[in-house]
Amino acid sequence: MYEYKVIPAPAKGKKKRGLKGAEARFAHALETAMNELAADGWEFQRADILPSEERQGLTSTQTVYRSVLVFRRLTEADAIEALVEAQKDEADLSEDHDDELEDDMSQDEMHSVEDAVETEEPEAEKV
Repeated sequence: MYEYKVIPAPAKGKKKRGLKGAEARFAHALETAMNELAADGWEFQRADILPSEERQGLTSTQTVYRSVLVFRRLTEADAIEALVEAQKDEADLSEDHDDELEDDMSQDEMHSVEDAVETEEPEAEKV
């Protein structure tokens, strides 16, 4: 099961040395926000524009559209379960590989014995 996090998309760019232009600063602001959440295990899903009704004055409302970024990550219990499953799979693969090596050795040993039997010359019969 996943948990989700929705944050407002940056409204303006973030300054950084060497960046020129509003587009580059805005992209840097998005990149920074996404990398900060990724460091905490959040996986970016999508950016959306969603309507939001807000009060305007005392009696009326207006619809405002907000840009948001959607992230998700496994819940802690599911993350632990996934880790355990991955470790089991890795152990199974390791065991399968060991079994294959043993089978290969057994076949090699059998070929060595067969080769040794074929190359032995029969002893001359004593008269």
